Amino acid sequence: MIKLFIGGKGSGKTKTLIEMVNNATSTSNGSVVCIEKGDKLIHDVTYKARLIDTDAYAVVDAEALYGFIAGILASNSDITDIFVDSALKIIGNDVAAFETMLKKLEVITKDVNLVMTASIAVDECPDAIKAYA
Repeated sequence: MIKLFIGGKGSGKTKTLIEMVNNATSTSNGSVVCIEKGDKLIHDVTYKARLIDTDAYAVVDAEALYGFIAGILASNSDITDIFVDSALKIIGNDVAAFETMLKKLEVITKDVNLVMTASIAVDECPDAIKAYA
């Protein structure tokens, strides 16, 4: 299941994501992963979640992010939740590629809760992406 939080910069998406990560670690019977660009969440996300910086692994486009998430899922079958902060920023703000990636991720995350944030104005967002919001 994919859940997407969209909105302009400063609209509270990351704060909501942090709360969801921290709540998931206390309710999940498996592993919780949080993916971010940079290391700005290191003090906000509980140590119980696996926090991964995409910059450390040269994830710079939609194909790389898809492969990164697929690899994480392939390496650990106990993952129940994956959270991705600033997903659109990670892939270079390529909206068309983001839309394609979401469709591909839908196939491999049927048994996982995947929550992403993306800084894009709701009125600028294609309907295919809004469907996940």
